[in-house]
Amino acid sequence: MITLNDISLKYGERTLFDRVNLVIAERDKVGLVGRNGAGKSTLLKIIAGNIRPDEGNVSMPSSATLGFLHQEIELPRGRTVMDEAMTAFEEIQRLETRLEELTEEIGHRTDYESDAYHKLLEELDSLNHRLHILGGGSTVAEAEKVLKGLGFKDSDMDRQTTEFSGGWQMRVELAKMLLSQPDFLLLDEPTNHLDIESIIWLENFLQDYPGAVIVISHDKQFLDNVTKRTVEVELGQVYDYKAPYSKYMELRADRREKQMAAYQNQQRMLAQKEKTINRFMAKATKTKMAQSMQKQLDKIERIEIEDVDAATMNLRFPPAPRSGQVVVNVKHLSKKYGDLLVLDKVDLKLDRGDRVAFVGQNGQGKTTLAKIIVDELQHTSGEKELGYNVSLGYYAQNQSDTLDSKITVLETMEHYSPPEMRTRLRNILGAFMFSGEDVEKKVSVLSGGERARLALACLLLRPFNLLVLDEPTNHLDMLSKDVLKQALMEYDGTMIVVSHDREFLNALTNRTIEFRDKRLHHYIGDVNAFLEKRALDNMRDVEIGKTAKPSENSNVVSTSASSPAPVVEEPLKILSHEERKKLLRAVSNAEKKIHRLEEEIAAFEKKMADPTFYEKPDVQKQMEGYQQKKADLNKAMEDWETASMELEMAGG
Repeated sequence: MITLNDISLKYGERTLFDRVNLVIAERDKVGLVGRNGAGKSTLLKIIAGNIRPDEGNVSMPSSATLGFLHQEIELPRGRTVMDEAMTAFEEIQRLETRLEELTEEIGHRTDYESDAYHKLLEELDSLNHRLHILGGGSTVAEAEKVLKGLGFKDSDMDRQTTEFSGGWQMRVELAKMLLSQPDFLLLDEPTNHLDIESIIWLENFLQDYPGAVIVISHDKQFLDNVTKRTVEVELGQVYDYKAPYSKYMELRADRREKQMAAYQNQQRMLAQKEKTINRFMAKATKTKMAQSMQKQLDKIERIEIEDVDAATMNLRFPPAPRSGQVVVNVKHLSKKYGDLLVLDKVDLKLDRGDRVAFVGQNGQGKTTLAKIIVDELQHTSGEKELGYNVSLGYYAQNQSDTLDSKITVLETMEHYSPPEMRTRLRNILGAFMFSGEDVEKKVSVLSGGERARLALACLLLRPFNLLVLDEPTNHLDMLSKDVLKQALMEYDGTMIVVSHDREFLNALTNRTIEFRDKRLHHYIGDVNAFLEKRALDNMRDVEIGKTAKPSENSNVVSTSASSPAPVVEEPLKILSHEERKKLLRAVSNAEKKIHRLEEEIAAFEKKMADPTFYEKPDVQKQMEGYQQKKADLNKAMEDWETASMELEMAGG
């Protein structure tokens, strides 16, 4: 058990925590939530012992182990992915060394009845028990299982960690945390650098984790699936709810509503009593009674309304300069990374005012095409042309990570600012909730959310008419997401948004482009219209590559050189009775096969979510069977579509 006793912490004049108390039990699954800059990451650092509070203390058993995944990591150079992951087993290696020493010593001892000999046996038994718990003897297999769960391939295991981006290095660090299995696991934004498949795997892993988990995340579904308890950090206090995130939001609203009702009732009662006291005090015969009533009134404990942090950034994009009618024109564009083909002869045309969402699985080319459009990356073949008078605004997926951590907030703005904007920098920073001495903070001390806000502020220093945003909601709290969305709704230029956040994308765009099988699939409407046409339930289905159910509304155009020409309506074809029966039977059989295969695939994917799945000796054979079922499903879908189309063309 971890206990925080009367924790207080100040930064300058700002009180971050004011006599905070909190208890974390051995198997708690806790979501730590609150506004950007409220102190969530700082609280984790206090628990981990990285920061000492001004007052109060943190207590935990001396034998307890603790792992802390924070946002700033730096892996040592010269190690492969597997070598780095294996450092998680240092305790196992120490135990094995000590066991060898004990076994050798016991083999030479003859004082079988002595206390010293019995203590050696007790230590041997204790070490064997601990080694069994930690999984000694299967460390390499365990490391492979966790690394693959987090998205690494077999070919990645022997690559140097320095070959990977910061997001992938974060996955290595997360793998080490999970493999070491500490009693208390502290995770600060673990999903920011994960794709949806890895997030789902991590959810399943944490649900069954034997120790306590404290996680900071702005992913509502992740919190709902992992946590059973929510601790809100707000204005120096913590509020503890025995519920996952969605239920916490209901309880929080209910608590504040009841608190406000009680406060208002008490205020009416107090006002009435004070009115009566004042009236009695004016009469000599009632003065004594009035004084008695005043004493009773003074003893009443006043209900106080808890402070609410309602501060939000004030975000408004500058008016977009007028561009030509065609803003982006991509023709037969392909992109390879070595031998890996990501985009295959795709076409894309954006007109002035288009608002487009890029969606799809990780690795399908969303960020790649965004970078090609903004000239951050060169395409392999084909054409990409920007229209007349197009000026670009680009927010990269790791935009906040590119800021210079050694300079201050104000110096960062000065670095990105044109001369004519210099006099307005403090006002702009104030609109982004950096006021007073905040502007003199070094970027290195900012939270992930504060860095994201600063990166957005830098984006507003120049006007643009083509805005490209790649995962802009990473690190932003719920309120900041809402403010950004509202600003984008009011933005009058052309826009591309890469995101997996359905709530954020809802009603934000008028076109949706799904990246699938190296092609672009175009849909008219926002993300909800796209999901309806694809007959999928949510964005997770899109990002794990789930096959859509048959839908009559899939008005989708696939753009690639191999795309078929538009279908021209043909006159109804007259079928004989036998032909119609044959087609109906083909449709029915295909539907049954589709239903059966979808159930089998879903059951298999459930098995894949079990961390022990990858330990099985026939895992490769099972995976081949899984891929075959997916291929069979695609074939059944094609058969269904062919038979259905023939029936439809025959009017039936």
